[in-house]
Amino acid sequence: MFQQKTMIQPQYKKHTAYLSIGSNLGERQEHLANAIKQIEANCGNIIKASAIYETAAWGNNEQPNFLNQCLVVKTDLSAKKLIKQLLHIERLMGRERKEKMGPRLIDLDIILMDEEVVFSEFLTLPHPHLQDRKFVLLPLAEIAPKAFHPIFNKTVEQLLIECSDVLDVKKF
Repeated sequence: MFQQKTMIQPQYKKHTAYLSIGSNLGERQEHLANAIKQIEANCGNIIKASAIYETAAWGNNEQPNFLNQCLVVKTDLSAKKLIKQLLHIERLMGRERKEKMGPRLIDLDIILMDEEVVFSEFLTLPHPHLQDRKFVLLPLAEIAPKAFHPIFNKTVEQLLIECSDVLDVKKF
């Protein structure tokens, strides 16, 4: 008699990644929408998305205003694999890295991932400037106010209250 065996599927850890996406060239809103499609198709499930915010460029204000948005993504990818995939999406969408803090067709960053702390040559988690950038903190606080910064031992909500960034960030 044939006996059917049950296959046990390996359990993969689902990570929670908090991403910031931005664009300040061309059809900015369309670039954000295309990035979201690519992230959903190649990185994991987007479970929350903030409103879109507009702000002047941070650090180099001699360029067009940015549209920024934050996402919460459930992913099977490790932080290292996720950043590689995000950089690949940027290249596919036409991003060229010509100058530091220069204008960008698309910019995809991991801000936080679970409560991981990573220092490597191509990834630092939490993002090293998270606490300084209201254009990231405001949309992130909208969708994940209790997300935790494991180095500062503070929530995103607390970091936003303490942020000294004076750039005007407004809903688009």
